[in-house]
Amino acid sequence: MPARPRTKRATKTKKDLSAADVPESARARVMELSDELRRHDVLYFQSDAPELSDADYDALRRELVALEAEYPSLLAPDSPSQRVGALPAEGFETAPHRSPMLSLDNAMNEDEMRAFEARIVKLLEFPKGGSQRIDLVAEPKLDGSGVELIYTKGRFVQGLTRGNGQTGEDVTVNLQRVPSIPTRLKSDDPPEIASIRGEIVLPLAAFEALNTARVGREQKPFENPRNAAAGSLRQIHNVDFERLGSLEFRGYALAEGRPAEFDRQSEILDLLRDWGFVISPQIGICHGVDEAIHFHERLLSQRGNLPVEIDGTVFKVDRIEQQETLGALARAPRWAIAFKFPPEQAETVLEEIEFQVGRTGALTPVARLRPVRVGGVTVSNASLHNQDEIERKDIRIGDRIVIQRAGDVIPQVVRVRLDRRKEALAEGRRLARRGLPARCPVCESQTVRLEGEAVTRCANLDCPAQLKNNLRHLASRSALDIDGLGEKRVDQLVETGLVAQLSDVFALEEASLTGLERMAEKSATNLIAAIERARQTTLPRLLIALGIRHVGETVAELLTDRFETLEGLLAASPKEVAAIEGIGPTIAESVSRFMADPSNRKELARFGELGVVLAAPRPKSASEETPRQSLEGLTFVLTGTLSRPRGEAKRLIEAAGGKVTGSVSRKTNFVVAGKDPGSKVKKATDLGVEILDEAGLEGLLTDD
Repeated sequence: MPARPRTKRATKTKKDLSAADVPESARARVMELSDELRRHDVLYFQSDAPELSDADYDALRRELVALEAEYPSLLAPDSPSQRVGALPAEGFETAPHRSPMLSLDNAMNEDEMRAFEARIVKLLEFPKGGSQRIDLVAEPKLDGSGVELIYTKGRFVQGLTRGNGQTGEDVTVNLQRVPSIPTRLKSDDPPEIASIRGEIVLPLAAFEALNTARVGREQKPFENPRNAAAGSLRQIHNVDFERLGSLEFRGYALAEGRPAEFDRQSEILDLLRDWGFVISPQIGICHGVDEAIHFHERLLSQRGNLPVEIDGTVFKVDRIEQQETLGALARAPRWAIAFKFPPEQAETVLEEIEFQVGRTGALTPVARLRPVRVGGVTVSNASLHNQDEIERKDIRIGDRIVIQRAGDVIPQVVRVRLDRRKEALAEGRRLARRGLPARCPVCESQTVRLEGEAVTRCANLDCPAQLKNNLRHLASRSALDIDGLGEKRVDQLVETGLVAQLSDVFALEEASLTGLERMAEKSATNLIAAIERARQTTLPRLLIALGIRHVGETVAELLTDRFETLEGLLAASPKEVAAIEGIGPTIAESVSRFMADPSNRKELARFGELGVVLAAPRPKSASEETPRQSLEGLTFVLTGTLSRPRGEAKRLIEAAGGKVTGSVSRKTNFVVAGKDPGSKVKKATDLGVEILDEAGLEGLLTDD
């Protein structure tokens, strides 16, 4: 990971630093970190398919927070550092939480736990000479999926996923099939409204039974209990009732409906148990941080014998009055913290090193292992990150190595047992080094490594290993917005050979689609219509759709503002691209290399041959040249396909003082509707919220 940039103007304070003072390297790194964290948020919260361990994710997030603290002008309102969870997935109705579902800050060691206690003591302002002891409730940190259960007069009426912390997906129907969720509270006098927070988990015994059954049906087994639990809640079609019936809900908080006589978190847990909820039995009261650390160590020693997966200990200030005094930051309460466990480790033999090609073309070395149990799972593969990591650790085929399930998700190689190499040779194992392939192991295109990057990539846009992911990305809302190109349909198109390169999408015909399994005539007609609409697009959307490394909405807009047309960009020199304010050398090299590649230029030409037409450069409006602060205090929701990327519309609204949210409520002032708007328009109509087209938004932005 690159070293954090330092400011050259040491005499200026953080507040004095303007956007012009920020080094390009810092600006580029913040953009890169933000894009990467957003991608991992979607993988974790929406796709239930994390690629990073918790520790690696936290490291990226901490680096972003540090850069934003050093250069405050880089802190954007929609920065991943300011968000809880991710936006709700498409296909679900959403609803607001009764109160925000915040995340928790992490402590990775004893020093960070002591710093947590010191912050609390300072904020509570205890009288001098008096006791400064803080009582903390200790609970296992469950490795599952957070939900909110809402009860009206004791009856279960709604269940929501965490979502983005403000709104979540309404998964009531699926939660009703979880046996441990009471349909009614065991109370003669239930509160009018009760909001119970807790975790949906899949017990390890049920996880093993489900996987055994899936293997017997020749289905892919679940990776881990957390993904299996979260994924079951997000099923709309082909609901897995067996999996839902295996889930368990464990309560840990009462966000609304607390009786006045209950003034401690520990009492709330007892109340939830009395109401009929499962509460983790490993709970204790710790008088100060020393007892908290000892509790954490005891729980760690019990971890392997527990019926559910946990990855740490959660500590909360016990007294509710003190919690209210401490309050919360944007994404986490000040009165709670998660003390994370170190990853579990095991030793085995590295039998082979192979290279896989990821969505962005990155060649990732994968260790093929002699199977070994670690963290309750049999592991036969592990990540080696990149070639630099292999060389730094001197990893060789045949070595005995130590692996760990980092964050209990992705197995990683920790170190080589150098002291056992003689033993390996005595056993007849050949210790061999493995270098990076000069050509992609899938498509045999030449591999490249950008300056300043640790990763080597296949530069072929149509590499089969990347094609499915690239096609899904091309069809996404921020790109060409092709409705109907979901994961299963993309798999079909690629596996049947109908799409062998991205531009083939625009060569599809209805007759060939109707021959696909589960593709009715109406579905084929709708998909062709969606593809037809996507032929009329803009340069920023096309640049996003191409999946160029480091090119998201912001960079696509910067390139369009400078070169205006695709032809202008294709003719631009690397120096001209690098000269754009906001684009550093790494991004410039990525863009220039992509545009210079003959196969990519051929693909771009074919898009035009198949009828993809880019809109003429749009003249800058008065609102873009001189944004007015005329929308102060107004809240907007964007829906449907707009003529400009949503990110651009969002920036214009925020530049004029407005706020953009993801869901419609009574607090929404305007809904801006593009083509083919979704259910948000109907909800706006029901609530009496004014609906604008893009011309109406432009009028507000330029109104004197």
